[in-house]
Amino acid sequence: MADNTPKVALVVGASRGIGRQIAIDLAKNGYSVVVAAKSTSDARSVVPFPPDPNSPQSTISTVEREIIEAGGRATAIPVDVRDFASVQKLVDRTIETYGRLDVLVYNSGAIWWASVEDTPMKRFQLMQRVNPEGLYGTVQASLPHLKRHKKGRIVVVSPPIYSRFFRGKTAYAMGKVGMSVLTKGLAMDFQRQGLTDMAITSLWPAVAIESAATRKMTDRNPSEARDLRKATIFSDAVLAILRAPAARVNGQLELDEDFLRSDVGGSVVDFSQYAVVPGSNPRRIMPAVLPDLTVAEQDDEGKRMDSAKERGGAKL
Repeated sequence: MADNTPKVALVVGASRGIGRQIAIDLAKNGYSVVVAAKSTSDARSVVPFPPDPNSPQSTISTVEREIIEAGGRATAIPVDVRDFASVQKLVDRTIETYGRLDVLVYNSGAIWWASVEDTPMKRFQLMQRVNPEGLYGTVQASLPHLKRHKKGRIVVVSPPIYSRFFRGKTAYAMGKVGMSVLTKGLAMDFQRQGLTDMAITSLWPAVAIESAATRKMTDRNPSEARDLRKATIFSDAVLAILRAPAARVNGQLELDEDFLRSDVGGSVVDFSQYAVVPGSNPRRIMPAVLPDLTVAEQDDEGKRMDSAKERGGAKL
């Protein structure tokens, strides 16, 4: 019997920018969306509405209102991804509200680009807690529900792995690359467990996307906007990933433009609609060719170990 219940997507880091756009476009495509982040507000009192999507006035409350007023289904649930109890409560409330979880998108992120010397320990710790630790906790809390129908999907906002990415932002790169390692490793878990219809995919912009962070640049130099794209390119890539066969995207570290250009992503050739400045040709910031992370002995696992089984199922 066909399951006609709307699929449910949890978008973490959905208050503004890319996360907001993903939540809105998932709702337009029939998903019930849980909009999660730290920032909340009284959405009824926001004027003008909707607020600037890259401003502090955009919160999970206003995103929820945007979706509902457009005819979609959404629930805003606050979360602090640094606190696993808060993450677990978020997932529990998602299940209480909608009874299922089909898609997890993790977009939460803390950023600080500087040398090791100029990155204070508190900044380093914040990035690790929000970026890889927050992702790990959210994935672990979500997995039992994503696996229920054996078709769950996860999309992680994290980069391909290549050495130039580390330059000038080592602390940030340690966390973000760690997130991509989780994508690779969990994909292998799915394969080992025979979960052929499940997938986890990392996605990253090929060209800089308009956001609160880029606004600082455009405020100083408005011409910088010519090198920016709209967040819609990223949400379009997320939707294309979710439509693709699991085997084609599981464990992949994708770039939004390159995936949309691919056959499985829709064979898109015209990206002009995504330029913030009409007629501009935004500069690509990512390499054209990325390294292959596999080795000749890829399938040789040696002697397999399972610490959980060795401890009789105890995890602590």
